[in-house]
Order: sequence, then structure tokens, then C-alpha cells
Amino acid sequence: MSLFERYLTVWVALCIVIGVLLGQFLPGLFQAIASLEIARVNIPVGVLVWVMIIPMLLRIDFGALHQVKKHWRGIGVTLFVNWGVKPFSMAFLGWLFIRQVFADYLPQDQLDSYIAGLILLAAAPCTAMVFVWSNLVKGDPYFTLSQVALNDTIMIFAFAPLVALLLGIASIAVPWDTLFVSVVFYIVIPVAIAQLLRGSLMKKGEEAFNRAMRHIAPYSMGALLVTLVLLFALQGNAIVAQPLVIAMLAVPILIQVLFNSGLAYWLNRRLGVAHCVAAPSALIGASNFFELAVAAAISLFGFQSGAALATVVGVLIEVPVMLLVVRVANATQGWYGRARPTV
Repeated sequence: MSLFERYLTVWVALCIVIGVLLGQFLPGLFQAIASLEIARVNIPVGVLVWVMIIPMLLRIDFGALHQVKKHWRGIGVTLFVNWGVKPFSMAFLGWLFIRQVFADYLPQDQLDSYIAGLILLAAAPCTAMVFVWSNLVKGDPYFTLSQVALNDTIMIFAFAPLVALLLGIASIAVPWDTLFVSVVFYIVIPVAIAQLLRGSLMKKGEEAFNRAMRHIAPYSMGALLVTLVLLFALQGNAIVAQPLVIAMLAVPILIQVLFNSGLAYWLNRRLGVAHCVAAPSALIGASNFFELAVAAAISLFGFQSGAALATVVGVLIEVPVMLLVVRVANATQGWYGRARPTV
């Protein structure tokens, strides 16, 4: 590992601090940045995501995408965790911590709203950032792309009824514009850009392609850190105004991520799935589509609601927590390899 990668946790912590401080000292600037959005999808964050994921997408040859069918066990595990475990485990953790453990320390009129926000967060699997996490664990890019595409398709049909079931609301107003714009902005456009660039580079030969990949690789990690600064700057006021509430809401989210990623990782190992599939499977199984969750929370409960705040906490801890899962997956690769033969 390079010096930069070895101390990535330190850089992440510094970015969090810098982001919060910038949000306090330059509120006007970041309010202007926050207003640059389409259907509640922030354009500057989206462009940074492009810089993060395009280097990984460049490695994908769509002519070889059919090979992903051999990873059907990993796909099955991820679907089970995403749709059969995560929303329900979050509903339980929300009830346990918000209604029981922390109930006396939270505004009583917002308890149900907080739980609703946590459920909305868990009911939508992450779309774009999983490419980053998969790249950091040397995941199979074909598996990652196929899994994301499958989750996006299922989300169109399952998100509303699943949330309605868990929240007990008869009708859920799904922010279709946010869902559509997010998929186009985070998946369709960067995939198209990557394939055009790949075609252009491959015409110059494999050596030119590899040289270009080495040149652009640092930009991906740099964009990740800049994104972290931007996210914490945009939400700095919420952190400063309600630090205790933020900390309490973060507990069930943290436990949920660790539980679901650990479950997916263990199930893949039991099934003999290769680590290059099991690691991204665990990361996809645990991460959340926070743009959709925030939009749905605001639409259903209002901008100042506890539900909206709970989804914002998901935004804040997404990157640091998922980097922790990445670190664990990489550190346990030797243990994972002592399973039965991979398939």
C-alpha cells in the first residue's frame, strides 16, 4: 500500500473536520453549492462521483459482461441482504434505539419520524458509490455493475411497497424524478463516458491504456476526499446544532451497516464465493442510496422533520463507515481464503 492509502483513515478524519469548519465559516458558498441540483440530486457531488467511478468503469469490457452469470451465488446473497434483511433489521434497530435506548434524550414528537427516516435509508440500496468501494477491495467490476443494475431495476418496483409495509402508510409518494435522475446521472452517463474513453484509449494499444489508467487513478481517491469535505460542509449546521441527536441516530445506522455487511460476507464465504465477489457483495448489501432516502423523507415528512434529519445522518456517515468495511474486507482476505474452494 502507498503512504496515502496506509493513512487513509487520517485523511478521512481531516476531511470531516475541514468540511464542518468550512461549512461554518463559508455558509454562503456552500448554500450556493447546495442549490446546484436537479430533482434533489446535487450536481457538484455528482461530478465528483463521476471522477471517482469512471476509472473503474474504464476497466469494463461490455463484450465480456456475460461472464457475471457464474457469480449467481454472490448476486443471490446480495439480493437477500438488500431486500430481505436490511430494511427489516433497520426497522428493528430503529425501534430498539429510538423508542427504547435513546427515547428519553430525543424530542418525543419526532420519535416516529426518526424511525421512518432510518427505514427510508435502508430500503434503497446504494447506486454510484459502490463502484468506489468495490474498486478499493479489488472487486469484480462485472459483478458490481450487474448487481447495481439489478438493484436499480428492483428498486423501481419494490421501494414504495416495502416502505409502505414498514411504515404502515397506505400510499408512498416515491420521488420518481430523483430516482430517474440519479440512475441517469450516476450510472448511464459515467458508463457512456467510460466506454467512449475506453474505446479511444484501446485504439492506441494496451500499453497506452494502462499508462492512462495509472495516470488517472489518483484522481479517483482525491475526488472521494473532496466529496467528503463537501458533504460535511453542506451538513455542518446540522452537526453543530444537534450533535447529540446526530450521534444517537448514527448508532443504529452504524450497527446496521456492520451487521449486513458481515452477514453478506459470511454467507458468501459459506457458499464458496470468490473474495473479489464477496467483498463488493458485502459492501453493496450494506450501503444506502441516501439521495433517494433524503428526497423521500422530505416529500413525506417535510424538510424540518426528524425523518429528513435521520437520512442526512446517513449521508454523513456513509463514506467513513463504508471505508471501515473496506478496511475489514481487505484485512480479512487471508481468513476468507481459508474457506472451501472458490467458485
